Amino acid sequence: MRLNELHDNPGATKKRKRVARGPGSGTGKTAGRGVKGQKSRSGVAINGYEGGQMPLYQRLPKRGFNKPNRKKFAVVNLGLIQKFVDAKKIDASADITEDALVASGLVRRKLDGIRVLAKGDVTSKLTIAVSGASKSAIDAVAKAGGSLTVTNTVAAE
Repeated sequence: MRLNELHDNPGATKKRKRVARGPGSGTGKTAGRGVKGQKSRSGVAINGYEGGQMPLYQRLPKRGFNKPNRKKFAVVNLGLIQKFVDAKKIDASADITEDALVASGLVRRKLDGIRVLAKGDVTSKLTIAVSGASKSAIDAVAKAGGSLTVTNTVAAE
């Protein structure tokens, strides 16, 4: 093989379409843009515009309500807490608080509080104090011999 024999795979490169280069090119004169009007000119951005007709996104009914002051919780599963206890990243003998969960790296930030869910299983006896927990999570910790207390005003759901 020599340098002058090198070539790309067939179909790997495609010639650029050169518009407005005379009638013989097939895309001469108006360059495939048709005649006159907004879309034939440069600098057109009309996403969602329907020519003066009420756009679809405005015709559809709006549903629901987004509460502006809703609480956002950092969610932790029981299985992950157990995994961190097994890896000695969380001390199971001490109380597991929200600060301990953040310090261990299990939760990045508390947000409005930490909520514990029951995914995964707990084998060690844990004492957890968080601002939210599901009923099944509370039952699962109690079944393992520990206790899960919900602090703050957020009730267990």
